[in-house]
Amino acid sequence: MSQEFPPLPILFQDEHFVAINKPHNLLVHRSSIAADESVFALQLLRDQLNCWVSPCHRLDRKTSGVLLFALSSEADKEVKKQFEAHTIQKKYLALVRGYLPASGMTDRPLEREKGGFQDAITHFKCLQQVELPIMVSRYPTSRYSLAEISPETGRMHQIRRHFAQLRHYLIGDKTYGECKQNKMFEEKFDLHTMLLHARELVFEHPFTQESTRIVAPMNEEFIQILSEIGMNTAGL
Repeated sequence: MSQEFPPLPILFQDEHFVAINKPHNLLVHRSSIAADESVFALQLLRDQLNCWVSPCHRLDRKTSGVLLFALSSEADKEVKKQFEAHTIQKKYLALVRGYLPASGMTDRPLEREKGGFQDAITHFKCLQQVELPIMVSRYPTSRYSLAEISPETGRMHQIRRHFAQLRHYLIGDKTYGECKQNKMFEEKFDLHTMLLHARELVFEHPFTQESTRIVAPMNEEFIQILSEIGMNTAGL
């Protein structure tokens, strides 16, 4: 087990599946875009459980939260049918720039890496808002929203890209976010990750046909930032 990552928190486990609360800054599996990395959630969980595991979906390196693994190829195949059919319900929490409306959605198509566009649908609700007496860019104060986000589709970086299109950039997103906001959070709040958390995953268990709901508590860093900017962290 890596010294950098303690045993992964288990949120759910039966004979077919196991779900963890993935920490920030941990890759799900080996990737060509991070060839220098040697520690992955797949490897850590395999060694922790001493059995074969396969990730049923992906989370970005800097996204924390619910990550589901199959414990057999049959389980992997069956649950991935649900991901492909977009029948699995997912909820994320994110801190974003600006005041969001009470609820909304965006369905702007997203460009594929190899060209062309694909449909993408993201729903959201605003849970809390706060205004800080901190100047960023030309504004004397800064506004932020805590968003609950439900992606209907599962495109690469969908949430981050959709919120960038809406100009409600995710705080800590170095690829699609706003550099001045990220710099302020680094300097004022010592933030060095992205404030996006996979809060909940609900799927129909393919072997019991029961609705299975898995919830991941937010990590301490996210909670601390929300507390410091004056948001209510009860129940998070």
